[in-house]
Order: sequence, then structure tokens, then C-alpha cells
Amino acid sequence: MDYDISVIVAFFFTVVVVPLWLILHYWYKSRASKALSSADEETLAELWKLSEKLEHRVEALETILDREAPDWRNRQ
Repeated sequence: MDYDISVIVAFFFTVVVVPLWLILHYWYKSRASKALSSADEETLAELWKLSEKLEHRVEALETILDREAPDWRNRQ
């Protein structure tokens, strides 16, 4: 009789508890990985500042090109 109960408990654990534990574990891991760390936020802020600087440089270069060679946009 004890053998039958242990088989039922092992079967229940294998069929219900383990899959549920795995699903919840990886669900929690995926939710935790979606948030940005503070280092990621700092890197993102630096990249944003760099992109603004580059945008200003491109605008300055386009202004110079518009003055020096007005039809540069039409050339291919």
C-alpha cells in the first residue's frame, strides 16, 4: 500500500508540480530581463546625447553644403 501512495505522489509531482514550477520560473526570468538595469539606462542616455551631437553635426554639414554646392542633394 505504501508503494502505491509513493507512486501517486511521484506522478503528481512530475505531472503537476514540476511543469508549473518551470513555467513560473521562466516567466519570472523573462519579466525580470525586460527591465533595464541602471548601467543600461546610463548607456542609453549617453547614446542619446551622442545621437543629438551627431544630428547637429549633420545639420551643420548640410548647411555648409547648401551654401557651397546648392544642388548637392540632386546629385546621385
